Amino acid sequence: MRAIDFVKMHGLGNDFVILDARAHELALNDSAARALVGCDQILIVEKPQREGADAFMRIRNADGGEAEACGNGARCVAALLIAEAVRERVVIDTLSGPVEAWLAGDRRIAVDMGEPRFGWRGIPLARDCDTLHVPLSLGPLADPVCTGMGNPHATFFVADVERTDLATLGPKLEHDPIFPARANIGVAQILSPRKIRLRVWERGDGLTLACGSGACAALVGAARRGLAERRAEIVADGGSLEIEWRGDNHVVMTGPVATSFRGVIDPALLS
Repeated sequence: MRAIDFVKMHGLGNDFVILDARAHELALNDSAARALVGCDQILIVEKPQREGADAFMRIRNADGGEAEACGNGARCVAALLIAEAVRERVVIDTLSGPVEAWLAGDRRIAVDMGEPRFGWRGIPLARDCDTLHVPLSLGPLADPVCTGMGNPHATFFVADVERTDLATLGPKLEHDPIFPARANIGVAQILSPRKIRLRVWERGDGLTLACGSGACAALVGAARRGLAERRAEIVADGGSLEIEWRGDNHVVMTGPVATSFRGVIDPALLS
């Protein structure tokens, strides 16, 4: 196997190893994906599968599993594609559908995360229930809002995010039987109608410094409950994202991206 070039990028500390498989096919099995440590997720840029898309983004979690959507990852890949194409907008194909991204000034990238899903099948949940008040609890956490943002999210609203032991509660809730595809678990604290503090236990990855789709789910869940406006700053451990749930029902996420370094992966690591 030939040596593989990579780019290490992050959005608010949510970090990724990005591999370009457009010219040469890259067969990355679960064990090989797990061997690439030192990042939250591996993003593989492939040839587009839909007409009108600039590339397909495949997402591998730290546990080797494949994810459907990744907001911060999409912003990082978009930054690379925008620089490569020398234009302001690109479309990235994903397992959850096409994602449009564009330059938003001051080295920031915005992505249209599409329409949130509220039906229990679309999230998905294991049974029919009110997704605005899901009958799920563990310790101090109870009564989450569940939202599909191309991937499943459960957001618990708490009085103090910092006092919630998400490292202990997150993995148990991620694997609760109500989530047939597991779920991302968020704890959110309403600081004001336009500012929300958020921490997320990501499905297959654990605690991360930021979670783009989790930020979208938190804003949508808070707005549905009347706790926040439809546009707010979401404050993660790694920094802030601007999330807007627009009138056309699409959720747009805007924030910074950064390149950490470039390198080459020894193919022996993937054998």
